[in-house]
Amino acid sequence: MVDLNSEMITIPGGDGNIPAYLSRPADDEPYPAVIVIHEIFGLVLHTKQVADRIAQQGYLVLAPHLYSRPEVIDVMTPDNIRAAMQFSMGLGAEKIGDMAVVQQELARLPQETQEVIQKVLPVMYGRGAQEMKNYYTGDLLKAVDFLNEQSYVKPGKIASLGFCFGGGMSINLACHAALAGCVVFYGQNPSPIDLVKNIPCPVLGLYGAEDMRINQDLDKLVKAIADYKKDFEMRIYPAAGHAFFNDSNKNTYREGPAQEAWQRVLRFFQRTLGS
Repeated sequence: MVDLNSEMITIPGGDGNIPAYLSRPADDEPYPAVIVIHEIFGLVLHTKQVADRIAQQGYLVLAPHLYSRPEVIDVMTPDNIRAAMQFSMGLGAEKIGDMAVVQQELARLPQETQEVIQKVLPVMYGRGAQEMKNYYTGDLLKAVDFLNEQSYVKPGKIASLGFCFGGGMSINLACHAALAGCVVFYGQNPSPIDLVKNIPCPVLGLYGAEDMRINQDLDKLVKAIADYKKDFEMRIYPAAGHAFFNDSNKNTYREGPAQEAWQRVLRFFQRTLGS
């Protein structure tokens, strides 16, 4: 086992400092870097554990806490997000944009639950979602700048990896930053999809075959990748759904696909970052 230095630090964000988890081998040598972008639940223990696993392989890993902004820090908590997700999944994707239906169904819930969901839904799905995505992108771009300035990072050797919400942010970051590689675990496509033309690096996309919400738009990603002649490796795992890599969630975790995906990620980092 490699000894690690792991700690919470503060880094510059788009318009203010944000906390981030930093994990790296415990010496003064420069290493290639990976930005790990958390799931929709935020910078939870599982994200830090993934960062440590990657650092054990000889990489410096930075995991920013994107929900630390004042606008969302008290809104996008794990409990609030679970309540909103349970509500939205009960409605279905086709109804979540129908405000009359949303209000009708909200009225059936306890007042406290209504208030929570009314705060979270605009950040997740409403007009505020794109605005927050722009803020998150700004924070991630600053994270890239931060890493490029550190003596313990090999210049030009920075990749991104994200899960769920973070998977979408990972490929979105690749559309805006000079990355060496990008890994997407079951994340949404860049929007607009033509942003793919800006990706400067190889992309690895990992998806569960049962994840219909994400997979319904994969054909658009594949077409854009082909149209713009990008380096793209894709794997869809049968009998796996959304969040199949998250071993802290027994309902979604699938050991076989998760282990195979992990080995694929390591090979991808060896190809794009070296060691």
